[in-house]
Amino acid sequence: MPQPSHKRPGVGRTPRYALAIVAAVLGFCGSAQANSCLKPSGWYATGRDGVRPAQGSDVLADMARRQVVLLGEQHDSADDHAWQLATLGALHLLHPKMVIGFEAFPRRTQPLLDAWIAGKLSERQFLERSDWAGVWGFPPGLYLPLFRFARINGIPMRALNVDHKLIQAISDKGWDAVPASQKEGVTRPASPSRAYLDDLFKVYQLHPEARGPQGARRNGPKFLHFVESQTTWDRAMAQGLAEAVRASAGGDNALVVGIMGSGHIRYGHGVAHQLRDLGIRSVGMLLPVRAGGDCSKLDGIADAVFAISTPPPSAPPPPRLGVRIEQTKDGVGVVEVVKGSLAEKTGLRAGDRFVSIAGAAVAGVDDVIRAVHQQPAGTWMPMRVRRGEQEIELVAKFPPRQ
Repeated sequence: MPQPSHKRPGVGRTPRYALAIVAAVLGFCGSAQANSCLKPSGWYATGRDGVRPAQGSDVLADMARRQVVLLGEQHDSADDHAWQLATLGALHLLHPKMVIGFEAFPRRTQPLLDAWIAGKLSERQFLERSDWAGVWGFPPGLYLPLFRFARINGIPMRALNVDHKLIQAISDKGWDAVPASQKEGVTRPASPSRAYLDDLFKVYQLHPEARGPQGARRNGPKFLHFVESQTTWDRAMAQGLAEAVRASAGGDNALVVGIMGSGHIRYGHGVAHQLRDLGIRSVGMLLPVRAGGDCSKLDGIADAVFAISTPPPSAPPPPRLGVRIEQTKDGVGVVEVVKGSLAEKTGLRAGDRFVSIAGAAVAGVDDVIRAVHQQPAGTWMPMRVRRGEQEIELVAKFPPRQ
């Protein structure tokens, strides 16, 4: 699965243009630092005037008065999602009329979200019909508590994302080259700030497209198309949130909450910037961060952050292969191989299609994700892939645990 938000190069469905790796490149570090200021389970205001402790009741009361509140996450972090659920619960007590938007769902799944809230689908039906494994790919157990909370409380859910193919087309060809009929109603994004361009260029340099003298140019078409794809992604989610605000306008406006990767939220560069361009000025930003980190990176990152305890060393992260994959009618294909990853060292290439992995046939994305996550450190995992007309045997040699 992909890394998070904002966010790790693993095995997953998030497309190559994802902001998932932003955290790894630019995000808040979880290890202890000399200038650490965050204690576990504490709220901290993180305005541009510095980081200071804050009362959670004050933070949440302030957020409940906003039009839109953005809650960040690292997609594969159970702690982040538990924090989101607790924050949603507190905000709902303060402002019972609420709408929750999700980055995880493309717009075409909106009828399924409506049916879920109406109690017309079981959990299994909801996940299967929305193609959760193919569209998002992260363990559904991380998100189901949020979906259950919405259904139990009758809170409308809104699909904020667009089809991956649209973002990929813009990344490949640029905004102007993609017909308006394919843009799912997304309007031209507001121009990004210089600071956001700096951040995106750091992310872009980790992508295969950046290899070579032409691809690595900041003013080159490849990077500019990459920026257009990212800002389109931000714009799509901002439009979904803005539409929810306007649909509920009246005497008792709904509080619209966006659940998304932290990379779309940090410093107000992404979704908040697009919301302001759409006329939504009252936007709150809350992020979960790791306690014991470097506070110098937090000034202006959000309105407030919540410090989560760093997992103990005895709980290692799941294995990473370093590919992004997708389900197609021809099977499970490799969309991207991350530079320097185990997948690259193994010999996997973009365009390869999995035939078998760890001795078992591959029928879907979940088969690959499960095999990688169950692979013990320091062991070898055989795989067979189809490359063109040939089938090739490869062996991924997972490094021993440090």
